Amino acid sequence: MARAATTTSLYLAEGPTWDPVRERILWVNVLEGTVYEGSLLPDGAITVERSITTPDTASAVAVAHDGTRVIAGTHRLHYVDADGTVTSGRILIDEPQRRFNDGKPDPSGRLVVGTKGPGGELLMRIEEGERVQVLDDDLSLSNGLGWSSDGTTLYNIDTWSRRVYAREYDPQTGDTGERRLFAEISGGYPDGMTVDAEDHVWVAVWGGGRVDRLAPTGEVVDRIDLPAPHTSCPTFAGARLDTLVITTATEDLDDAQLAQYPLSGRLFTVTPGVLGSPPNMWSGTP
Repeated sequence: MARAATTTSLYLAEGPTWDPVRERILWVNVLEGTVYEGSLLPDGAITVERSITTPDTASAVAVAHDGTRVIAGTHRLHYVDADGTVTSGRILIDEPQRRFNDGKPDPSGRLVVGTKGPGGELLMRIEEGERVQVLDDDLSLSNGLGWSSDGTTLYNIDTWSRRVYAREYDPQTGDTGERRLFAEISGGYPDGMTVDAEDHVWVAVWGGGRVDRLAPTGEVVDRIDLPAPHTSCPTFAGARLDTLVITTATEDLDDAQLAQYPLSGRLFTVTPGVLGSPPNMWSGTP
């Protein structure tokens, strides 16, 4: 059973990321523009060690081996050095109604990140020098990302269409194959995701209060229910990658729903009995 791991509810907690070098869990509060860093305790609780606030939003965070971080802001990326100093890159999205959304490093450390806006959303890879390579330009809302354990399959979520896509991916060059439908989610909307060591895909279902485990064939083979309807993203954490950390949100919940689900907005942890794949690390090169 999942346990509430934090004591504070956030409006839109997202993007949990395990830093295996420093053994810390990172996550964001998107609209507040805050990145949190915490310790995962043996009992599954998470304590906040420090936080960093960006100049705008914080939709995703990734960490390099040396501890530097990249954060997907509103229209640009923010870079955080080891002592917490934040510098900002150039504008990469020039449409005010569109912003960055979920993102992760690919197997070679390049940031892959999507957008949220009026439609026709992008999934893009940010190459060295902040050069943009567009992978998709027809999504309803670009959300969760993940790679198979060997790095040769990229999964990405299109939330409002309720679809999870898959395509071949070259871990070194980033070349991709044709996008194909991997799964369609019912009873809510797919949000964030992660992949375990057995190449099963874990999808947070926004509005469904759960995380589904999908087999490599795309069928649901397990689920974790949470006392928070707006589950946003899972990731594996801990020295053995045996703990699933799940973010949730209070966004769009009315007073009656907040009273019914008072733990909404907290992080949850559970030991699902399988291990996660080692997280991809950011290259550390803007």
